[in-house]
Amino acid sequence: MLSPSLEDYLEEIYNLSFLKIKIRVSEIAKRLNVSSPSTVRALKKLNDEDFLTYSKYTEIKLTEKGMRLGELLVRRNTILQDFLKIIGSDCDTAEEAEAMEHYLCSSTISAIETLIAFLKVKEVKDMYQRFSVNSYVSDWGQEIGNIEIK
Repeated sequence: MLSPSLEDYLEEIYNLSFLKIKIRVSEIAKRLNVSSPSTVRALKKLNDEDFLTYSKYTEIKLTEKGMRLGELLVRRNTILQDFLKIIGSDCDTAEEAEAMEHYLCSSTISAIETLIAFLKVKEVKDMYQRFSVNSYVSDWGQEIGNIEIK
């Protein structure tokens, strides 16, 4: 099992693999806003786990195993972003999904995916929108903002 940090590297490399560019340490470091030495350490770990091939001054390439996991990581992130949009979250969905994705097990992600499909059914979607707009208003954000931390 990969750490959240290594998952982020793998997900970014997976996304870069579709740009038809040579994937280099500097590009990964720039996109993840991390140092090149940190990126090299992560690449060595991913190489040791057979998720990619990496050696100094060569192009970074995902293995079959890395492609499969990269696809799952991107899919997981997309599912969570879709969920946040459907429920009407007004936060930065990409940032929020990133915060959530590493801490939910695969069965929870599957359950969320099923819920998304259910909420996209027109009748259910209409009912949900009526409920969330007319029937229930939460002041959760205001409550959190009013808590004093000493």
